[in-house]
Amino acid sequence: MLSATLPRRENILLSRLRPTQLTVGMLEVKHKRKRLRALEKRPAELVDFILEMPIRVVLGPAGKAYVIDHHHLALALLKEDFQTAPMEIEADFSALGMKAFWKCMQRRHFVHLFDARSRPRPLRDLPKSLRQFEDDPYRSLAGFVRAAGGYVKTPQPFEEFQWADFFRQRIKKNWLRNDFDKALRKALHLAASKDAAKLPGYIAPQSRARH
Repeated sequence: MLSATLPRRENILLSRLRPTQLTVGMLEVKHKRKRLRALEKRPAELVDFILEMPIRVVLGPAGKAYVIDHHHLALALLKEDFQTAPMEIEADFSALGMKAFWKCMQRRHFVHLFDARSRPRPLRDLPKSLRQFEDDPYRSLAGFVRAAGGYVKTPQPFEEFQWADFFRQRIKKNWLRNDFDKALRKALHLAASKDAAKLPGYIAPQSRARH
């Protein structure tokens, strides 16, 4: 069932959440946890922070809610022992059986079945819990590049993974471990290059002064 009133916002238990991807950038999760703790004594600002990037979910069978955007914030909230959060319900497929549900999710491009080396994986490898993600440091890099104005967010599903794969081919992994700031500077330079022009959210050189 897909309601005509969707998307809508509701407070949803974090325990109901399930992933639709295999990896996250754990450095980005750590950064969001730090921000949540910093806002803990300022409730109004904390609410604003969470509402700035609502966790987008699809309702599925057996009372589960499948995250299709902002997995990092969802995991950060879970690790910081939040119980609920406001979420945007993109679709309601709760009346479907599991097989039909996953067919629908894949048809709508709501699933990203690639591991931390960008290798395709079968649906059975999808984590059962947000706490079971594999770390992809290039996904963290992509998140920090966007936060620094290297590209803009678009409605395209899993856009950050396209950027992560772009950087994966051009930046050495040991830079991410040993000198993340150096890797970020390099990534920002690459994000402005012609090689990145076809990626979602690319900012053309003549437009960068406005961002």
